[in-house]
Amino acid sequence: MAAAAEEESAAREPAARPAAGPALWRLPEELLLLICSYLDMRALGRLAQVCRWLRRFTSCDLLWRRIARASLNSGFTRLGTDLMTSVPVKDRVKVSQNWRLGRCREGILLKWRCSQMPWMQLEDDSLYISQANFILAYQFRPDGASLNRRPLGVFAGHDEDVCHFVLANSHIISAGGDGKIGVHKIHSTFTVKYSAHEQEVNCVDCKGGIIVSGSRDRTAKVWPLASGRLGQCLHTIQTEDRVWSIAISPLLSSFVTGTACCGHFSPLRIWDLNSGQLVTHLGSDFPPGAGVLDVMYESPSTLLSCGYDTYVRYWDLRTSVRKCVMEWEEPHDSTLYCLQTDGNHLLATGSSYYGVVRLWDRRQRACLHAFPLTSTPLSSPVYCLRLTTKHLYAALSYNLHVLDFQNP
Repeated sequence: MAAAAEEESAAREPAARPAAGPALWRLPEELLLLICSYLDMRALGRLAQVCRWLRRFTSCDLLWRRIARASLNSGFTRLGTDLMTSVPVKDRVKVSQNWRLGRCREGILLKWRCSQMPWMQLEDDSLYISQANFILAYQFRPDGASLNRRPLGVFAGHDEDVCHFVLANSHIISAGGDGKIGVHKIHSTFTVKYSAHEQEVNCVDCKGGIIVSGSRDRTAKVWPLASGRLGQCLHTIQTEDRVWSIAISPLLSSFVTGTACCGHFSPLRIWDLNSGQLVTHLGSDFPPGAGVLDVMYESPSTLLSCGYDTYVRYWDLRTSVRKCVMEWEEPHDSTLYCLQTDGNHLLATGSSYYGVVRLWDRRQRACLHAFPLTSTPLSSPVYCLRLTTKHLYAALSYNLHVLDFQNP
């Protein structure tokens, strides 16, 4: 803490370029930036210890951008888009080393008495989490590793447990065990609930004013979000299998369903969003029962999936729809309930036993680190994962856990 305070103090103080010293320091800053851009993280850190001016100079975002793009969970996407322009890149690289080395501090944000199957979402400084048949909204404290105990809001309406929900256009769209979809405005009391499926709605997604839902009744449906058309089904797709997961493409032209794999077809299928027609199957060698419990698009042409067959698969529609381009196997042969990614190199998965969260570097086959969050008597799946550049949040049967990588 003292070193961090000293560095922050030095960064605030104006530091003039040294009048004397090697001829290198008299070069224009543009040339110095070019030269220093070839240095690695350790060399930049050592150079920063020479004097205050070099400490300020070597803290420039341009020098750390290349290093950050190669680091885990530093706020850069695979294409180089910076998702956190307000945070210095050097600071993010420092925290990234904790992700790489598995250095973190574990804590519990919330507890509940009865066993739950919670789902959660993050938005700005708020956390939304389902408990039984309602959804609670909490505000994070500034450290991001604790919550204000009093909820910001409570969103109810389902007669049975909330199975899944998403945030879109200042709305919460929830899927319930009662076969209904709920639409709640976050900043008002507006709530609409309508019958969507004959059995529980296992999954839902919403983008571009369109809702898609999947159910145990072996159908997927497309709905409008427009207030005057809520509950009017646009398409009903007979999937001939129970739908466990669903996601809309970023291009808003198609969506993917993950099903139970109890038929003679792939559990991953892509459907046209406008017509409801089948576009393609993904994969050809799934064993029976290899249901897909979580699926997510990373880009219009790439997506990730996981489920009962213990694999995470990375698909690139530009190369092949018959075979994934990369896969990672859960080493203890556990079902994978959920996954999250930083959009670049980091992958996090939640297993079915002992609340095991695993971190993966997608450039490697082997798991980087494993964090068992429950003991043997309280073994629980990890039902949902969410992450920021500083924290990982894991929802289990009785607790909401946090792994703090900023202050390990």
